Amino acid sequence: MNTRILLLLASLSPGLAMAQGCDVTTRSQSPSVPVVESHTCYEYEGMPVDAIDWSCSNESREMLTSTKKKVEQCDDHYQATCRATLTQESLANAQSTSKDKNSQSINIPDNAQVTTFYYGAENLRQSKIDCESGGGSWKAK
Repeated sequence: MNTRILLLLASLSPGLAMAQGCDVTTRSQSPSVPVVESHTCYEYEGMPVDAIDWSCSNESREMLTSTKKKVEQCDDHYQATCRATLTQESLANAQSTSKDKNSQSINIPDNAQVTTFYYGAENLRQSKIDCESGGGSWKAK
């Protein structure tokens, strides 16, 4: 009985999302433009429900095409993860994070994080460099 009441209260409150992910598949439009990460997924932690909706819209860049799909949560069959402080810029670009662990910005809770899961990374070493140079914490599985 207590579990039902707790679930009801959780569904009625406008609280924070437990987990929502954005599954991203990237391919190159040209053989001369390498793809570093062909398949990733990212999740926001400590953010309001559906905060991921805006960043998880399909987009195309000139030489790289990304297809994004909102998922309930990212799959656990990943090669590595990058966890970093969520910033306003990273809401639009999941690969953009803050080097300042204490950075604060408006409309983003202090404890908000973005975790990127790497599934198909042609150059995992470069992905690690990108993660850490952007202030993230890299963890291989």
